[in-house]
Amino acid sequence: MTSASICTIGDEILIGQVVDTNSSHISRALNSLGIKVTRMLSIGDDHDTIVKGLERELQTNDIVIVTGGLGPTKDDITKHALAELSGSRQYRTDERQLEIVHRILSSRGLDVLDINIAQASVPDTCEVIPNRLGTAPIMVFRFPTERFGHEATLYSLPGVPFEALGALNDISEDIRNHYPISDIYHKTVMTFGIAESALSKMLDEWEDALPSDMHLAYLPDALTGVRLRLSIYGGAKEEQEARIEAEMAGLKAILGDAIYSDQDDRLEKCIGRMLARNGKTVSAAESCTGGLISSLFTSVPGSSEYYLGSVTSYANSVKTGVLGVPAEIIEKYGAVSEECVREMAEGVRRITGSDFSVATSGIAGPGGGSDTKPVGLVCIGVSSQMGTETFRMVFKGDRKRNIDRFTANALNLLRKKIQNELNT
Repeated sequence: MTSASICTIGDEILIGQVVDTNSSHISRALNSLGIKVTRMLSIGDDHDTIVKGLERELQTNDIVIVTGGLGPTKDDITKHALAELSGSRQYRTDERQLEIVHRILSSRGLDVLDINIAQASVPDTCEVIPNRLGTAPIMVFRFPTERFGHEATLYSLPGVPFEALGALNDISEDIRNHYPISDIYHKTVMTFGIAESALSKMLDEWEDALPSDMHLAYLPDALTGVRLRLSIYGGAKEEQEARIEAEMAGLKAILGDAIYSDQDDRLEKCIGRMLARNGKTVSAAESCTGGLISSLFTSVPGSSEYYLGSVTSYANSVKTGVLGVPAEIIEKYGAVSEECVREMAEGVRRITGSDFSVATSGIAGPGGGSDTKPVGLVCIGVSSQMGTETFRMVFKGDRKRNIDRFTANALNLLRKKIQNELNT
């Protein structure tokens, strides 16, 4: 199977100033081609480190894709490192890219400077794929078998994310023309409510019985639960699908309703599908989650079909004045209580006219806790015409992680209520 490595160049990534999103997009594109990504790494802005790092990746992979370090400023040194790596002795101007440089800068009302023109200059050892979205070209270096013990190709892409993504179609086409493509098949199921360690124990015998060419991965996330991904590399796609589906039947029998989706999904999207399919609506009353539930719902295209709105009732006065929570409830039980979230859930459902609602109130931290109501406590209410249920949970984490967990558990409880009542 053809293998690949993805390398990002730049100190800004290593110091955490910039988040590398290019690698994940490139990896997905390679995966869809049947190319197995074996490694992702970041390399700082040092000439020798770049050369040695890329040499190492080319020795162990058929394809290396590099992003970054191709700008017009002096700290962008990737091109010079690639010239040395490929044995280039001189540069040439790629006229196609130079034309794009003039067009882009002219359209912005900018002068074309020498440093802009220099971006169209490339080592004479490379092929060029014009970058239609920016001034730095896509460079392709092909290495013969005698260099690394196998034929290898290095693609150098700009680091600007929309330019790197824009290059992927051209890169993919070039890979198809030069490498054999085999199928990779992944099947993903989404679970919630069972910790990764507990899942592993539950699935121990099932996982041990899997065929040797299948691999199960556990991918936990505070907002989505644990994603289980079963993969096969190589073989015919139709056969892979049938084999994986047969194994998945056993997995679903073990986990039951802990599985909320049999595709790479999120709770808010799963809830939205159930509501839209049944012509039902939902609303939210949030305190400790601060609007995150609402944000997740509205992040889904088409959510206006089923999501009516929310009240972010952070202050008690909003709980009482807008949602109609009786003041004596808060005085007697506190804002963080099952009694309060019951009233919040019913209040927002009454205000919006929704079929379902969810409410949260908790203590995210780091302060504000007590012996009876510790940091990490959340109370959740889910409501419909068939009744309101409340829950009390305690988590341990920093403020952001607690808020994420409060949100995800509220969505999961809402998901279960909708699923049970609509029999979907």
